[in-house]
Formats: sequence, C-alpha cells, structure tokens
Amino acid sequence: MTRKETTLSHDITDNPWATLDALIGIEVVDLPDSTGIGQLAFYGRCSTEDNQDPETSRGWQSGNARKFIEPLGGTIAAEYFDVGQSRSVPWPRRPQANQLLAALKDPDRGWNAIVVGEGTRCWFGNQFSLIAPRIAAYGVGLWIPELGGEFDPRNPSHSMLMSVLGGMSESERQHAQARVRAAMDAQVLNEGRHQGGRAPYGYVVVDGGPHPNPRKATEGYRLRVLAIDEPSAEAVRRIFAEYLDGCGDRAIANGLNRDAIPCPSARRPDQNRHRRADGWHPSTVRFILENPRYTGYAFFGRWIRYEALLDPDDVAAGYVTRFRRADPSRIVRSRRPAHPEIITVDDFTQAQLLRRSKGSRGLPAMSRLERTGRSTKRSYLFHGRIRCAVCSRKMHADIRDQRVYYRCMQRTLPPHSPVASAHPRSVYLREDRVRDAVTTWISTLRHPHHARTALAAGAGATHEAVPDLATASPTTTAPAGTDEAINALITSLNPDTAASAAKPTTVAAIYRSADLRLVFDPTTDAATVTLRLPKQETVCLSGRLTGLRD
Repeated sequence: MTRKETTLSHDITDNPWATLDALIGIEVVDLPDSTGIGQLAFYGRCSTEDNQDPETSRGWQSGNARKFIEPLGGTIAAEYFDVGQSRSVPWPRRPQANQLLAALKDPDRGWNAIVVGEGTRCWFGNQFSLIAPRIAAYGVGLWIPELGGEFDPRNPSHSMLMSVLGGMSESERQHAQARVRAAMDAQVLNEGRHQGGRAPYGYVVVDGGPHPNPRKATEGYRLRVLAIDEPSAEAVRRIFAEYLDGCGDRAIANGLNRDAIPCPSARRPDQNRHRRADGWHPSTVRFILENPRYTGYAFFGRWIRYEALLDPDDVAAGYVTRFRRADPSRIVRSRRPAHPEIITVDDFTQAQLLRRSKGSRGLPAMSRLERTGRSTKRSYLFHGRIRCAVCSRKMHADIRDQRVYYRCMQRTLPPHSPVASAHPRSVYLREDRVRDAVTTWISTLRHPHHARTALAAGAGATHEAVPDLATASPTTTAPAGTDEAINALITSLNPDTAASAAKPTTVAAIYRSADLRLVFDPTTDAATVTLRLPKQETVCLSGRLTGLRD
C-alpha cells in the first residue's frame, strides 16, 4: 500500500461520515455545546388597543422569553420593547423594532439570536415572511415559543405555522375591535354613557359618580358625564339662531370674531393643543351645526377609523390609520337624553333640513349656495337684506355705471331645475330707489296701528303701510313705547339727513338694528318689507313697496 493510500484510509477510518458529508457537500449543524445558545435580544410589543399596563405587559412577555431560553443555556443581553404600536404596523415603522433591525448590521452587537415572548404580538398577517429573511441574512437566529425552538427556514412546517400565527394575530385583533365596539354601542344605546374624548364646544366633562362595574369602582374608576359650559353654550345657541335666520357659515364666523367670542381652541386650549386658537372659521361653525349631541342625546360612531395602505405600490410598507364619516346605519343614539340640551331637537332638525336644501342644489360653487354676509371693502345699505322671491336666495350687490344694484342671476342656479325654469334671466334693483322707498315707508309708520298710503318723492312708487303687531291686532293699541321707538327710527332715517347725508355704514347699521328685510318679486315688481323696532322686539311691522324698477 502506497503512502497516499495509507493517508486516505486513515482519514476515512477516523470519521467516515464527516468525510462523506464533505465530499457530497452536506452542511452539518452541530448541537449547542455546554455553554448553551448564548446571548439573545428580546423583543416585545404593547399597544393601547391591548388595554394593558406597559410595565406589566413587558414583564410577562420577557418572563415568557426567559423561561423558554434559560433551560437551553440562553440569556437576554438586550431588550427592545415597543409601547403604543399596533401589531398591524410593520417592523421598520416601529421605533424599537427598527432599532433592532439596525443593530443586525453591527458585528459587535453583543447577541447572536432574537427571542420573543409571544409570536402573535410581534407579527401580523404576512409580516413574518418579510422580516425573517432579513434577520437570517445576518446570520441571526430567531427563537419563537410557539415553535418550541429556533425557527428553521428550511422546515416547511415552521413556515406554515408562522403563517397561521400571523393570520391568528390578525383575526384576534379584528375580533377584539368588534367586541369593544359592540360593548360601547350598547353602553351608549342603553345608558347614554360618555365614551371619552374631548367634550363638544359648549360642554365640559365632570365627575358622574362611581363606575357601574363593581371591580372598576373598587379600583377608583369614575364615570364622566357632560355638563353645560354656559358662556360657550350661549355661543352655540347664537350660531344655530343665526343660521336658522339665514346667515351662512362664513357670516356667522365673522360675526363671532367681530364680537370677540372665544373660539373652541381659545376657550379650551388644554384639549386643543393641535389648534392655533386663531379665531372662528367657517369649518368650525359647520362642525357645530352638524353635531347632534347638542340635543342632549348621546351619539357614538359618527366617525370611524380605517386603515389605508401607506403606499399602494409598496404593500410591505403597511397601513396607516385614517378617519372618515361613518355610514348612517352604524351611528348609535341613546334611547333617552344623556346630558343637558343646548339646542332643541326641533331647531337642530330644522338646521339639518336647511343645510340639505342648500347642498341639494347640485353645484359646489359658493355662488350656487346661500349667499352669506361676507366682509366687503365697500359698505352696502341692504347687504344681505334683500331676497329674491323666486329662488329665496339673498340678492348680492354689484356696481354698474357708478350705481349700486342688487342682482340675482339665473345662471347661478342648478341647470334645468324647476326654480331655474321659473327664474328670470337676471333680476336687478337700484339701491337708491330701494333706499328712498324704504325711508318714505318708514316715515308713514308714526301710527303703526293705522294703515297709510304715501307717494315716494322722485320714485313714483306707492307704499302701503300694513302693520302686523305680534302682540296686538291691527285695531288695538300698540304696546307701550312703540310710538317712541318709531319716532326714533324715523328721526335716524330722516330723508333730509340720514338717507341723503349719512354714511352708508351708519344707515346699514340702522337697518341691521331694525332687522329690516325685503323680499322682491320680479314678476309683480313689488317687495314685501318687514322690520322689528329696536328695543320693541315683539312689534313686527310689514308693508308692500311697488314700482321699484323703471
């Protein structure tokens, strides 16, 4: 036997399987030696939806991990624990999980494997199939209690079981959400319970007594209920009253800002830290007008959370939480009043019907909706005070040939609608003619319980004073103080002084204080005029003006 044959025979005799494995190319994984599996990094997660104390959750998860690896000689060298992160959030978007993934690149990280306390808390859906190859690429092991050992990517049973765990995690989360939502719906429906969150403007959250659950009551939990915050509640009542009186969202917001009424974020900065407290906006008024909780009933589920892909072209990036209005069928209302009302159900319903009537006109442009009292550089005497009898909208001011006109255009109505078919192409009224007619009509009201007829100088129009006293019939004596109020109004609008010489802003303020309103019918060329005397709100005077146009 040659020397070469002797050497080869000696190698095979020492470890024939090792020689054969080397020739075939089989990689043999040695069992852990007496030193154990070594140093590991622990990862866990706790979110608000779990309704657990983060310290308690971290304690039992890390305890499970230690019980799993210590018999195998493993110890935890580093801990990564995410708090307030939903399991649906991918690992790269979780702060602690992202740090763990970044540590994989560090050869001096101090650990060679990762262990978790519970797999369903760490992975959701298909997350494991995206993370496991990344961890394995750096030669780091992954120990999972549900597998009873280290994850083996070459074992199809392991891959299948982890896919099942991901599905179970997703199903568990959805079932928990459904149970919590059903319980909260029942609490609102049967008890009218306040479910937390910021109190609507006009209310404050106060103590409502011990919690009805005996266990929670012994732990010190208290119910929270809504009570009226009178200063802000008065602003809410004003918003609804002005809206029902014909003002738009922007006009109401401008009026509140003009009167220095604190907006919600200014009134309660502690619960509106994300707001700038920079005054009232039309959107703020809109949200108040659309909030049914002002009726005294509890409502829940008007807005829902939903998850949308962060990047539709990259599903692995995961989902983000968004909010949207819920379907009306999912909104829950208490069977009985749950807190003091600020607005009656009737007034709230009227406001919603009015908003729907505006929105049903079809076109989103503001000119196609109710014209509001927007601020303008120029002062107009009848700004927001003249309505078209055909479409019921306010006629807005326009300047042509140095004259002020109030107009209502057919083209701003929904095409082919019944009101557009009955509406003239354009309706114009000269401001000076309306001013003279109104001033002359007011001058005939010195005795409001007698009808009078007068001729407008220069206008060629007749003005019939037809009184309509809310507290007395036309043949009875007007309430005390009526004559004095009428005399004061006539003096302020004397044709020789106010109407011809006073500033438009002054005359407009007088009209506003008297709540002067006109409804012009272009088919008859006549207008119905009404006013309420200042400091005599119970007295409503009305009349008819004719011949206002050439």
